[in-house]
Amino acid sequence: MTLNIQTFSNIHGGSAFFKAVGHPLAMPKANALIARLAKPGSVDIYDPYAQASGFSEFYDMGNIEIGHVYVQDLSHLDKTVLDRRTKPVSELTATSARTLLVAAFDADRAIAQIKHLIPTDMIVVSLDELRLDDEFIARPGPYLHALNFATNMAFFRDADGNHTRLSTVNYWSAFGAQNIKILFCLFGGDGSILAQWQEKLSDTAGPITIDSAEIRKRFELGPFTGQLFIHIIAGAGHDIVKYAVDTYGDDSSMFSCTHDANAWPADRYAGLPAPASGERVILWVQNSHPCAIPPGSVGLNRMGRNDIKSLDFEIAPFATYGLDVATLLPDITWPEQIEIHAGKHFVRPRYEVESQAGRIRIAHANVERVDLEADPNIPELSNLMGKSYLLPAPVLPIARFSSMALPTPMSTAQTDLPLALALYDASGKEVLRKALGCLPRDHATLYSVDDLLGDEADRQLTSGYGHMELLYDFQNGGSADGWLHGLFRYADKQNGHVADTSFGAHIFNTILTYRNEPQSYGGPAPGLSTKLFLRLGSPSVDTMCHLIYPTSTTWHEESSTELILYGTQGEEVARKAVSIPCSGSLLWRYSETFGKDERRNAGEHAYIIIRDTTCRLFGYHGLIQGDKGFSLDHMFGF
Repeated sequence: MTLNIQTFSNIHGGSAFFKAVGHPLAMPKANALIARLAKPGSVDIYDPYAQASGFSEFYDMGNIEIGHVYVQDLSHLDKTVLDRRTKPVSELTATSARTLLVAAFDADRAIAQIKHLIPTDMIVVSLDELRLDDEFIARPGPYLHALNFATNMAFFRDADGNHTRLSTVNYWSAFGAQNIKILFCLFGGDGSILAQWQEKLSDTAGPITIDSAEIRKRFELGPFTGQLFIHIIAGAGHDIVKYAVDTYGDDSSMFSCTHDANAWPADRYAGLPAPASGERVILWVQNSHPCAIPPGSVGLNRMGRNDIKSLDFEIAPFATYGLDVATLLPDITWPEQIEIHAGKHFVRPRYEVESQAGRIRIAHANVERVDLEADPNIPELSNLMGKSYLLPAPVLPIARFSSMALPTPMSTAQTDLPLALALYDASGKEVLRKALGCLPRDHATLYSVDDLLGDEADRQLTSGYGHMELLYDFQNGGSADGWLHGLFRYADKQNGHVADTSFGAHIFNTILTYRNEPQSYGGPAPGLSTKLFLRLGSPSVDTMCHLIYPTSTTWHEESSTELILYGTQGEEVARKAVSIPCSGSLLWRYSETFGKDERRNAGEHAYIIIRDTTCRLFGYHGLIQGDKGFSLDHMFGF
């Protein structure tokens, strides 16, 4: 029951077609078009760009009397489209249908090319009837340009004393974008639209903050748990909408942060943890499309097993459903992990964990790739690229926090995980390296930093904190595809509060390149510079940031990093220069790094950009409520 839609290509990037036909504002127009085509009389389809099937995935065409389906490309001839065998468009002259649907946007050119083939009394319509109003499409040229559909979804809730706050920055202004507006559409749990509004941005890199409590008050809404649709209008440079979402409560029981949703729905996701003893894990299934999710289309299985348990009911368009994973998989426990069969019905999902003590946190699963194969070259990369692929994660101050790592299979090609785990002091000294062996796909092995350090004197983090790295290690065989992931869990030893974060490996800080690594956000590899966004918390909480300087090969001895504080209008308020040792890290707090006057001048919705032109840093951000609770997730760059 996977949707037959193209969402993302490693060659061409994200697809704008599925965003265009599935846009909330296009939905009523599409339904009106379908209703017209369902009137008595045969309808032919001209499918010049092989997009008719994608359209029919979102909208039910079962009541339309479809005659013939015509194609232009001979490679599409004699295929089955909409249950019809395709015919060459040159045969259109013989049709008796009353209407021709040209399944394309910007259809004028395609229609003009076949004008001499269309019977004079035939009505011609196209997907241009779904076009958004001109105010939403600010870029001239092709309607399906990626920047016309810079959209994303976000988990958004204001209910039971729990709130959400979305934070990002107008990074499109750095690419010359002006007169940017954002369309927001808030969906409730049943998929209905609760509120819809636009906000105009200044032409500077100002902060963007959307708080659920404020939105609920502004639109006089009741409690809701749903999703927020975001459309950047007139952006430039980036068609990807990146953000951070903080979840917080009226008390300290709810406190966490999570990353953006990744705008392209995928076939599978992984890295969903099974509940620990006394825990309840909820997977938030949030339909990203204007069509219902059919029964049996969403399922879970224990990682490495093929026994899939599926939801047996429908989820309405744009609706949200909280799936207690124990209802489908009652017999698995942490550190076992769960694979999500999503069928391209939703973007990267959030999961929520409620502990026996009533503490609640939210984190995200990751895209499990279905298009990868083992790469025989990766075991040989160490000859030229040292550690090559590595996955860095914080080791928070060991006196207060427990830091744990769970390697997570994240592609269908990963039948085993040949790994090692290395620990580094903040100074860059490697404290220990442990071979993990060739872990099977269904492993459930959790690695605790406290256990790894033990009591031996030569295994201490003299700085009190540092970072860990998951690395490939082929001494016991195994294969790799470069899509190495892990889930990292942090527990406060004082109060039991927990945070989850997960990410994937990259090649860091080497001049040699391999398969677009070291990755660059702003151009071709190698990516050897840093620009990270750090949102700041409300005045009642402090912001912490853990910056890691990971290296695949030896790079500069120290980083040349600047922490630049920006105010509410995107103006620079202050900057601090710091240096991080090669293979080391820096854990710092906003309140300790910037003075009281600087923080006051920056204002409540200020933010920080971490900038370094000499090396690529990897960052984690979080908020801390004194001794009550904390949050942690990886940062985003642009």
